[in-house]
Amino acid sequence: MHLFSHNPLNDVKFLEKELDMWYFQILKNGWEKFARTIKAENKDVKKALAKQISGLKVSEKDVDEVLTKLKFSHDPATWSDDDLLQLASILRKRTKPMIIAANKIDIEGSDFFLHKLKDEYKEYKIIACSADSELALREAAKGKLIEYIPGDNYFKIIGNLNEKQKNALDYIKKNVLDKHGSTGVQEVLNYAVFDLLEYITIFPGGVNKLSDSKGNILPDCFLMEPGSKAIDFAFKLHTDIGNNFVKAMNVKTKQAVGKDYLLKNRDVVEIMVKK
Repeated sequence: MHLFSHNPLNDVKFLEKELDMWYFQILKNGWEKFARTIKAENKDVKKALAKQISGLKVSEKDVDEVLTKLKFSHDPATWSDDDLLQLASILRKRTKPMIIAANKIDIEGSDFFLHKLKDEYKEYKIIACSADSELALREAAKGKLIEYIPGDNYFKIIGNLNEKQKNALDYIKKNVLDKHGSTGVQEVLNYAVFDLLEYITIFPGGVNKLSDSKGNILPDCFLMEPGSKAIDFAFKLHTDIGNNFVKAMNVKTKQAVGKDYLLKNRDVVEIMVKK
């Protein structure tokens, strides 16, 4: 494929439009009946609308703040399709945050489009990526040819490489790792999970023992949604553990905490259950 035969900026525009239209169609479906009901029953339009589109994980607070900003009429029956599309677009941006993985950064001349993306879409986090390079490095590590940790900016050769493998790894080192600091793949995943979604990491462990039978320290880790409590973690481990929850122990502080204890990132938690 010729470098300039495809413009990735168009991909972003297409995706934004598709997502906006998805929200719009959900809003538009049954809108006239919805608007009549609001007026006839004198309902709070913000609460009713939030309930109507709750499946999109749009909260009442989201709707309240967006409608306050837009200053639409209090009568939703007067809202035009353009109004609904504007509402859909703003709600989409608010509730479906995006990150742009600028893939194929290993191709010669791709920096041109990377800079164009960053100039055009300043509101998004844009990370240079090479998925092919990441796959090649992981396969090489799996085959005991190199030592490589996803996200690192280097690898160590530990096996016997043929000429083709050497050239491929040299290319990745020169055009991806040395130039961009990593393949970008792990950075995209980390940013999406920890920055956009704000998930936290929780480790199951004991007050008196942090290792497993093989001596591995805190070998397990769970991703939890922001606002998760001790009881949520108990159910994450197993339904029976959640149902028989008595208390939890914050292993770092060695303090007992109740089911409503708000978990913090990198907490080590032990769950006590009924016997």
